[in-house]
Amino acid sequence: MFDSFRTEAFRLETLDDYSRSGNVDAYQSFLDGQPKPDDYNADWLDEIRSHTSAGRRVYRVHVLARPLTPYLRFELGWGYLTNATAGEEFFILDTTERPNPLPDAGDFWLFDSTTPAPMTYTHDGRFVSAHVLPDGHAVEQYVAARDAALAQAVPFADWWSKYGE
Repeated sequence: MFDSFRTEAFRLETLDDYSRSGNVDAYQSFLDGQPKPDDYNADWLDEIRSHTSAGRRVYRVHVLARPLTPYLRFELGWGYLTNATAGEEFFILDTTERPNPLPDAGDFWLFDSTTPAPMTYTHDGRFVSAHVLPDGHAVEQYVAARDAALAQAVPFADWWSKYGE
């Protein structure tokens, strides 16, 4: 889907731990107190830049509550801050002092507001699968979840300046 979306790719993240997905070695380095490598996330940065330089938007909302898990400190502190330099946009829906408005939404990508790709993870943060649904299939529920998340989220930079570690 990243090769074919035309205008936007939206991601809803709902988990506190994705540590068994993606770059496990980088997470371990973070836990060990190592500095972030200069080439951290280079492939994703190239991917994002290719989209944003072509006028396509890549953005996400993470639903979370404080205190942050070690993984969230890593993801936000290393990942979000780095990925934002390539044009990816981040928003935080902080549920620390309010009920989660999207308790059953689950993780997903939504491409061009027409093609949802719900994602499945194990309880310990290991990616299991993503299922790209046909255009229009159940799209209303994913668009509604995206819109509700964005309406209640704040820009990551604002949230991080207040709560970042």
